[in-house]
Amino acid sequence: MYAIIETGGKQYKVRQGDTLKVEKLEANPGDIVTVDRVFAVGTEGDMKIGTPVVSGASVQLKVQEHGKGKKIVIFKYKPKKNYRRKQGHRQAFTQVRVEAIEA
Repeated sequence: MYAIIETGGKQYKVRQGDTLKVEKLEANPGDIVTVDRVFAVGTEGDMKIGTPVVSGASVQLKVQEHGKGKKIVIFKYKPKKNYRRKQGHRQAFTQVRVEAIEA
C-alpha cells in the first residue's frame, strides 16, 4: 500500500517502512507525527483519490532525527564594480520513518 502525502509544502509518495527527509518538524526524536493531508491512497490494483484529500485517511510518521543538509554556496557579484557577496546555507530537515498508512 502507498500514499501521497503533503508535509512542509511538498508532496511525497510513501510506503510503509520507508525512510525520508522532510522539512523540519517541531517534534522530538521518537515522537509519532500524524499527517492528515493524504491526497491519494492505493495498492497496485485499487486507488482512492481525494478531492483534495481522502477523508478518514492518515499516515503515522516516527521522527528519527533532525539535521542539516549539505551546504550550498550563494555567490553574487557585479563585474567591474568591486561588489562580491558570498553566503552559505544549510537547510534543516527531519528524518522520519513511515509506521502506518490508515485509509
